[in-house]
Amino acid sequence: MSREIYLDNSATTKPYDKVIEAINDINKNIYGNPSSLHTKGIEAEKIIKNSREIIAKTLLAENDEIYFTSGGTEGNNLAILGYLKGNPRKGKHVITTKIEHPSVLEVFKFLSTEGYKVDFIDVDQNGVVNVKDIEEKICKDTSLISIIYVNNEIGTIEPIEKIAKIKKDAVLHVDAVQGYGKFKIIPKKIGIDLMTISSHKIHGPKGVGAIYKNKNIRIKPILLGGGQESLIRSGTENVSGIYGFATAANITFDNIEENYNKCKKLKEFFIEKLNSEIYGVKVISPKDSSPYILNASFENIRGEVLLHHLEEKNIFVSTGSACSSRRNVHSHVLTALGLSPSCIEGAIRFSFSHTNSEEDIEETVDALKSILPKISIKSGGRGWKR
Repeated sequence: MSREIYLDNSATTKPYDKVIEAINDINKNIYGNPSSLHTKGIEAEKIIKNSREIIAKTLLAENDEIYFTSGGTEGNNLAILGYLKGNPRKGKHVITTKIEHPSVLEVFKFLSTEGYKVDFIDVDQNGVVNVKDIEEKICKDTSLISIIYVNNEIGTIEPIEKIAKIKKDAVLHVDAVQGYGKFKIIPKKIGIDLMTISSHKIHGPKGVGAIYKNKNIRIKPILLGGGQESLIRSGTENVSGIYGFATAANITFDNIEENYNKCKKLKEFFIEKLNSEIYGVKVISPKDSSPYILNASFENIRGEVLLHHLEEKNIFVSTGSACSSRRNVHSHVLTALGLSPSCIEGAIRFSFSHTNSEEDIEETVDALKSILPKISIKSGGRGWKR
């Protein structure tokens, strides 16, 4: 079997070696319950305290504005439902877009059955939401607006700063799972009130994340129990995971500009190779999208079939969000862009990390050139013009 080429970094990233070492060390030596009053518990509590300080520093936030969670899905649920639960008099109108991650979209669909008026805002062909469309929907009953920072399927970067300026009395929640560690996001400077981040997107462990909550914002817990995380998120803390998250954050933010520039060059190189060597390819990701995500569609091809043929060559990619890929339905994100069913059917998401190389890209393009003619659906059409 050929060497592994991993281009599914938006689904998850391979943990840093130092992260694995850190996790193993904590599990072996600092195994106490952070809520215990004895020495072993105090040791664990100190690990969480130090980790919270590290995460807060990456956002230029205060330590008591960071709450650890089990990851992006819980973080989004806690931020949205926790705020609405804690502020029932703020209004029963909420706003989001049609291209949010399922862990936001499904929450808003649920809210629509619980007496909330929900506005799902359209996006343009590049996946960008029109700020004026949001502004026109805001009313005195609008309590919360939730907008993704970087779309997880196509990499579109939403105009969060502009939205923050027009939100009026509404609270702004941002799902920054695909943006944290890739962009320097300062919530207070931008005007973000609540923000979700996750460890396993930045070469940390799975099963751990955090929310940023401006200390002037009140939220109530959605899990009831022992009152850990300052009464906001009950459950015995995942000490080794939290420490692994902080370790990954330290490494990532020490190299954030270098990683960004490398992935930007890789993505540009990949697009150039696709356009020059692959017939019938349509690059879906907009020009100014995140350098870490490239969505492209291949003429007369089923994306799932292509995915498995690439897998046979030890090349790993995705057809979209890993959280909804098993549903066997067309991507709600690509549908919202107004793309044809055949274009959506042939879409593949390639997502990059600083661990990738130009050699990875060259071998992937060579594999595509070999695979595509074999699996093409004969439709008689000429496909997209270039």
